[in-house]
Amino acid sequence: MEFDRRAVVAFLVCVAVSAATAAGNGSRFDELFQSSWASDHMIYDGELLKLKLDNFSGAGFSSKSRYLYGKATAEIKLVGGDSAGTVTAFYMSSEGANHDEFDFEFLGNTTGEPYLVQTNIYVNGTGNREQRNDLWFDPTTDFHTYGILWNPRQVVFLVDETPIRVFQNKEDKGIAFPGYQKMGVYSSLWNADDWATQGGRVKTNWSHAPFVVSYRDLKIDGCEVAVEASDEDELRRCSGSEWGKEGRYWWKAPEMEELTVHQSHQLIWVREKHLIYDYCFDATRFPSTPPECVR
Repeated sequence: MEFDRRAVVAFLVCVAVSAATAAGNGSRFDELFQSSWASDHMIYDGELLKLKLDNFSGAGFSSKSRYLYGKATAEIKLVGGDSAGTVTAFYMSSEGANHDEFDFEFLGNTTGEPYLVQTNIYVNGTGNREQRNDLWFDPTTDFHTYGILWNPRQVVFLVDETPIRVFQNKEDKGIAFPGYQKMGVYSSLWNADDWATQGGRVKTNWSHAPFVVSYRDLKIDGCEVAVEASDEDELRRCSGSEWGKEGRYWWKAPEMEELTVHQSHQLIWVREKHLIYDYCFDATRFPSTPPECVR
């Protein structure tokens, strides 16, 4: 029988969409994810998944599949109380020394002080593109949605669907863009008291352990990479023009190539009211403005 690769690819896409929908409706997280370390610090509690950190270990999980473009979201309730020294990470990443990566890192703080959200972008193994924001709500009292949208034109970090950061494709200006490496979706809770809170001045208070972060919903709506296909074929497929077919690849539709007017206003508001640090304006670290920051 002749091998019909297109049929296999279509089947895999349907499976990915079905799995994402099921996970979004509250089924077990292990349909899409698996423990990546310290599974004994990973707790199922009804429809919730919890990671705990104590003075022995943190924990983490990763997606079972890899993707080229799409959107990953997680509903998260962060560690409450004195969370100083702790970091909860939600991110997408490829593998290897020259990897690409999109990071959400939620930096714990002492009781009463606000969480800081650090985002970072790695392209071909190089990061150092940090931005830090505070939030317009307490992320420890309820679940909020954090998302990463990735398509050939931009990477967008979203908090409750409000954009807080955009990294645009400027390859036409000779600036590298993370658009060619398949990525997994990851999350973890770990101790980083050497830098996370007030530059490492405030350490983790282990008398408050275990520290717990809770997840209520995880979704991946992306172009799942077929295992048996070559990277070149998958890049061609996921970068193609099939966005309009049956709603597939919606993240590549023309209206997704840039922010809407409303989203642009939201981003301006976030930057004016909640931006704490932007590497683009750190002349001590970067005497010459990084090329992607030039407007």
